[in-house]
Amino acid sequence: MQINNKTFIVTGGASGLGAGTVRMLVQNGARVVIADIQDEAGQALAKELGQHYQRCDVTSEHDAQAVVDLACQDSARPLFGLINCAGVAPASRTVGRNGPHTLDLFQKTVMINLVGTFNMCRLAAAAMSNNTPEASGERGVLINTASVAAYDGQIGQAAYGASKAGVVGLTLPLARDLAQTGIRVMTIAPGIFGTPMMFAMPQEVQDSLAASIPFPSRLGRPEDFSQLVQSIINNEMLNGETIRLDGAIRMAPK
Repeated sequence: MQINNKTFIVTGGASGLGAGTVRMLVQNGARVVIADIQDEAGQALAKELGQHYQRCDVTSEHDAQAVVDLACQDSARPLFGLINCAGVAPASRTVGRNGPHTLDLFQKTVMINLVGTFNMCRLAAAAMSNNTPEASGERGVLINTASVAAYDGQIGQAAYGASKAGVVGLTLPLARDLAQTGIRVMTIAPGIFGTPMMFAMPQEVQDSLAASIPFPSRLGRPEDFSQLVQSIINNEMLNGETIRLDGAIRMAPK
């Protein structure tokens, strides 16, 4: 699939991995709908790139449908892709100094990271199913974001690791569900990336984390992520799989 003259939705597109993906798509001739709850950053990026911003809580059916509807407004550039980057990464031990892990935090994490991912996928896929297919029969691609925490969840990552493992587990069933429609489903599991959350940490912590990556021994960059997104979009044989993007790191317990 070629990116040029198609529309893509990027959730969590106002910053970090999502913003890097938005820039890559625009550079390759796409129309992009940036879906996020960071209004100021999202509107600024949309204005800079001449694209569209839509406020979206990914757990809301109403918000998600509004994003899909906006993405489908340009019939000359149909919706052919969804890249889910929206997510949260809380840290809390199952039993800590203040007692048990709060159920609300666990539920919120699963709702945003897993349920929100599925919510966007189901609505975007419904719209894509009406596309005139490419010569190969393809009508679209869904690319979700998990984490190496799905496999190597650290201390304090019960909620985060479970939610991201759910995204990994969603990948193959979704791909099989949508195969007859010509819609592919892939997941990326990033390792330690330089995102706004990471840059909020002290420099010595950032340096220590970067040094723990076998090769290359640096924090991942949004361009590393967006380059893989581009490869997935372009390569129609990539379907139903999760790709670790982590420099060969395997996370220690803490």
